[in-house]
Amino acid sequence: MRLFYRYQDLAPQLVPLDYTSCPDVKVPYELIGTMPELKDNPFRQRIAQVFSQDGDGHMTLDNFLDMFSVMSEMAPRDLKAYYAFKIYDFNDDNYICAWDLEQTVTRLTRGELSAEEVSLVCEKVLDEADSDHDGRLSLEDFQSMILRSPDFLSTFHIRI
Repeated sequence: MRLFYRYQDLAPQLVPLDYTSCPDVKVPYELIGTMPELKDNPFRQRIAQVFSQDGDGHMTLDNFLDMFSVMSEMAPRDLKAYYAFKIYDFNDDNYICAWDLEQTVTRLTRGELSAEEVSLVCEKVLDEADSDHDGRLSLEDFQSMILRSPDFLSTFHIRI
């Protein structure tokens, strides 16, 4: 219920208290992105896109609940890794390629690295994690990399 009220508070004019009469309501990304849990996250737009059913960042209550469930500290490691992979797969091709890595590193460092430094980091990641040497990370490559970096997923959560 607490999450329903959080959802309703984002857009009280859209989300009725009696939600059973309007189950298809969507809160726009512009409001989702202002939540304290997301507003300073460099991946906030991508997170909203991944969890929204249409990929536009506008969320139904179910999308909102899914996001908080996956981002909770109690979510299983594999589930967190799966959604982290989807968030970092900016071009939605089911692989993390060099371009996806560049987007990820640039956001993680908040643009403080030069293009050359970003490129070097991306090369290192691919060298170490690309098990079949095809120049991109599959979900399996990504999960293997995460297993070697247990601290990674501890940062992949939001508090309710």
